[in-house]
Amino acid sequence: MKILDMVSQKITEKLLLEKEVVNLDNIPNQLNFLGYDNWGMNREAVAVALKFIKYLYQYFRVETEGIENIPSGRVLLVANHSGQLPIDGALIYYAMATQAQPPRIARAMFERFVPRVPFVSTMMSRCGHVIGDPINCKKLLLNNEAVLVFPEGVRGSGKLYWQRYKLQRFGTGFMRLALETQTPIIPVSVVGAEEIYPALYNFKFLAKLLKLPYFPITPTWPLLGPLGVVPYPSKVSLHFGAPLIFEGDFDGTEEHISELVDVVIRKIQTKINNVLETRN
Repeated sequence: MKILDMVSQKITEKLLLEKEVVNLDNIPNQLNFLGYDNWGMNREAVAVALKFIKYLYQYFRVETEGIENIPSGRVLLVANHSGQLPIDGALIYYAMATQAQPPRIARAMFERFVPRVPFVSTMMSRCGHVIGDPINCKKLLLNNEAVLVFPEGVRGSGKLYWQRYKLQRFGTGFMRLALETQTPIIPVSVVGAEEIYPALYNFKFLAKLLKLPYFPITPTWPLLGPLGVVPYPSKVSLHFGAPLIFEGDFDGTEEHISELVDVVIRKIQTKINNVLETRN
């Protein structure tokens, strides 16, 4: 463990010595004198994360459209989910920090199984993400943060290859929170991440054994071992739609809330379909 800690420290020091990706002083935050906020986000961890994600961003040749639509103040980014691993969230995180005006930290809501994975939960908290709980989300929005949610959850990230770009059922919790806090919603369409880890089969027995939501079998994983984890260099595009402002009773019927959610789904799916039609 000491050797791993030393290697981790050396990597962190090297990344911090590199030219800063973005001036974190320009990003609105409420950090204490130790560099943490109320949810555990840490300035140095964010800096390291951005420098690491920069290489992923270049590897996937990410293009963005409509990021000027991100308003200041509280905002809820609602995106389609894919890719087996949360690489899509990392790319949105980087785009928001480096291209949005003003730059923002996208506070992603992560799944409840994540805290069971060693080190991952702490790392994500230090980067500004929080467990996907309605209370956490509401507090972040009332703090005028940019919150990133994937309402498909594991249904979206764990899709098989032939289900690609077909949105799965959305949860309705994000819409109730948007109504309650009067938060504009930005629909985010992610195209390209479906090919990063094309899953051919979900090994449910092994997933249950490991207490994971799914265990994907891809053309290279686990056949090629560690090499099979290397993601395909699929070109990824992020499309940020115009703000959607909804009004109504946040405690309304599930049928009414679902109708509003369907508006967001159609916006995301329509953009995905349009991009796929013209994609090279």
